[in-house]
Amino acid sequence: MSGGVDSSVSALLLKEQGYHVVGVYMKNWSKSLPGAKCPWAEDLADSKRVATHLGLDFHVFDFEKPYFDRVVTYMIDEYQKGHTPNPDIWCNQEIKFNLFLDTCLAHGADLIATGHYAKTEDGRLYRAKDDKKDQTYFLSRVTAGALQKTLFPLGDLTKSEVKALAKKHGLHVAQKPESMGICFIGEVGIREFLSQYITAEPGDVIDQETNVKIGTHDGAVFYTIGQRHGFHASSNLPYYVVKKDIKNNRIVVSQNLASPTLWYKSIELRDLHWIDDTTDQTGQPTELQARIRHQAPLIPATLTDTTLTFTTEQRGLAQGQTIAFYNDGQCLGSGIIS
Repeated sequence: MSGGVDSSVSALLLKEQGYHVVGVYMKNWSKSLPGAKCPWAEDLADSKRVATHLGLDFHVFDFEKPYFDRVVTYMIDEYQKGHTPNPDIWCNQEIKFNLFLDTCLAHGADLIATGHYAKTEDGRLYRAKDDKKDQTYFLSRVTAGALQKTLFPLGDLTKSEVKALAKKHGLHVAQKPESMGICFIGEVGIREFLSQYITAEPGDVIDQETNVKIGTHDGAVFYTIGQRHGFHASSNLPYYVVKKDIKNNRIVVSQNLASPTLWYKSIELRDLHWIDDTTDQTGQPTELQARIRHQAPLIPATLTDTTLTFTTEQRGLAQGQTIAFYNDGQCLGSGIIS
């Protein structure tokens, strides 16, 4: 239970279905940053209040150290390499459906449940009813073994239906706004967070077409491919980041949205993960649908070994980003852009 409406309604539904439900709050992060207070104490208080309202036993698991070691350190290392990782995906892989699951089982639980919008059946992962809220992209690196021990009570509900249930049952979090920003901190931008751990120096912004310096930036590690703001350029027209030179602390930009460095027909992937790891997915080409970021449309594609080829060119792909694989509503797994 995270203190939000989704996990609160999940607990409510499971109790109504006859499960013996125990609420657990994961304390993954408690450090505030300049100009951004960490909301963990308020979230914990909201979780406790909902648990009391529903008559649930309640526990707090302190995962701050393993979270930093497994998720935050990975994220910082990736950005230092010039990559664009997704900490939400890594959190699900390393913490929620790994450490948290194991800890719950060790405490006597038979299953875990979360407020994710997704469906699972026999260790398989399926898209949720609510397309706009579907979170299978973030779950694409979870294992079949973990999914067999997991319930997703919100899979067949829309967000509006969840809020209505919370209101109907008197849950005070019914209208609580969703948190934005980094998953474990809340209302703070990635640059503000990284600045606490990475020493970055200003560098040059180079025009791709002329190879001339046109401005400055705050540190190449803070930018991602396709970004069109956050740097200083001597033009009022929009420039897009098309390349990062981490070694020389430069970013290359272009006003040309058709720049070939922005568009990809095929890409190489690393760290392929298949939810059903019993199937040999190498060798013959695999026809599937690819999602290049959360809420992006599903794109027909072919995966041959580690090469993913799209039917149409895709814009703004960056090293370190996750691409999830689908087939007929089922999330098959994912790979990371190399």
